[in-house]
Amino acid sequence: MTKLLRFFRPSHQHTAFSATLLLMGTVMLSRVIGYAREAYIAFAFGAGSQTDAYVAAFTLPDWLNYIVAGGAASITFISIYTRFLAEKRDADAQKTFSIIITVMTVVMVLGTILTEIFTPQFVRWMFGPSSSHAGFSPQQIDLCVHLTRILLPGQIFFYVGGVVSAVLLSHRLFLFPALGPLLYNFFIILGGVVGGHRFGIASLAYGALLGSLVGPFLASAIGAARIGTGYRPSFDVTNPAFREWVKLSVPLMLGVSLVTADDWILRHYAASGVGDIARLNYAKRLFAVPIAVLGQATGQASLPFFARLFNEKRLKEFSGTVNDSVYRVSAASFLATGWMMAAALPLIDLVYRRGKFLFADTQTTAIYFFWFSLSLALWAAQGLYARAFYAAGDTLTPMAAVSIITAASLPLYSTLFHAFGVVGLAWASDIGIGVNLLALAWLLHYRKLVLLGELRWGELGKTVLTAVVAGAISFEVAKLVPLSTAGHGSRLADLTQLALVSVTWAAAVAAGLWLLRSELPGDLRRRKGAVYPVVAQGESKEILGAGTQP
Repeated sequence: MTKLLRFFRPSHQHTAFSATLLLMGTVMLSRVIGYAREAYIAFAFGAGSQTDAYVAAFTLPDWLNYIVAGGAASITFISIYTRFLAEKRDADAQKTFSIIITVMTVVMVLGTILTEIFTPQFVRWMFGPSSSHAGFSPQQIDLCVHLTRILLPGQIFFYVGGVVSAVLLSHRLFLFPALGPLLYNFFIILGGVVGGHRFGIASLAYGALLGSLVGPFLASAIGAARIGTGYRPSFDVTNPAFREWVKLSVPLMLGVSLVTADDWILRHYAASGVGDIARLNYAKRLFAVPIAVLGQATGQASLPFFARLFNEKRLKEFSGTVNDSVYRVSAASFLATGWMMAAALPLIDLVYRRGKFLFADTQTTAIYFFWFSLSLALWAAQGLYARAFYAAGDTLTPMAAVSIITAASLPLYSTLFHAFGVVGLAWASDIGIGVNLLALAWLLHYRKLVLLGELRWGELGKTVLTAVVAGAISFEVAKLVPLSTAGHGSRLADLTQLALVSVTWAAAVAAGLWLLRSELPGDLRRRKGAVYPVVAQGESKEILGAGTQP
């Protein structure tokens, strides 16, 4: 019991394994609240023109955060800060933190003002009618402009909170950063419930703005105040560490990764049909749950440890740790994909169908979710490979590669959309992220940072075979319980079909892994590898070495 309480203490310094468990738990809780958020939006506003405008309104704020802040918050800065701590250069770490916060906050404020001014032009360009598709109506454009202008100031809080979170992660303090998304989602729901009758769908935007202040910003700021970050306003742009940070961050600011651009592209093309953006978004948000749990949480927890191993020149351990992380996350993702594809229709129906979200919306959204699920392992693994590059202090190589892939993918999205409709966008998304993963993996191998030959291909092959068979059997078993009666779904049928799918899938997975003599169950249970002593901040600490990522 004492160990459990210590695990949740804000000042508790985590290992890679415990950090991953904590982040997986909080991310899962955040996604549960996120589900409540999406379920409320589906109930109150359905999948119509207003919901399309609301989802589209996040595009410009996301773009501002991506272009201006780049990966500074959780990627480039954390590598520099972690190195200073390892070298016992606490004063340099605090000074670099102060300069980056001060300079970039001013840049973010100026960027917010400019984007507020030019919001109408951006929305008309991104979502208005064009020669290739119909686009938003004038009323949708006006609503989207209004909602975008409400959301834009929140990016300042996201940025500052992100940099402060990076400081906490470098100290291996994960609790406060993990609370940010929980509070953010909670306030979006609160905004809708409290202000929905008065402000309509704009209440969600006001809730998101307040949530960005309370969640990502205040939660991390309170955590930083507890440990003392030593922040002093400074515009010393000649500082060598600040220049190093700029050098690392510029590629992330100027490059465009398909990981981020995918949502923008989907929204652009889906603006042609009423409700298409909303239905794609509902499918993508539910798909984001396993991505966050299996990929995001593991990647976020792993980056400080990847950086520590690389900075200490333990390159063999670095390669082994990254490969082991990719193997475990990919294997778990393959198995989850089998269940998700078989359970797509009853899951979407159970999660979203209520109020203005009808069974017809369920059927369409489930198709998108089915195809998105196919790329779960690709999304999870590419995040780990990208963080391996960032830990090695190289942002230019991966960003140049993924920017080229993003540009080359645009004709693919257009072609598949015009040939197959909105479902073609889901196919294009899967193909694009697959190419993205292959490029990052090959570049790491070419640079001899993470050797592909050391990945446990045999075990991954067993997992893929098991996932395909388990998913196919579960899909057929699900047909025993029809969901629709006269065009209306049944909650009892949803639950029954999900139960059948889950039991069949679990039994098939267990039998398949046993028959193939897979080592995966044991690998997922064990914390393998040695424990290596690391001196940081004047104390003897321990981090888990190669093969420790779950």
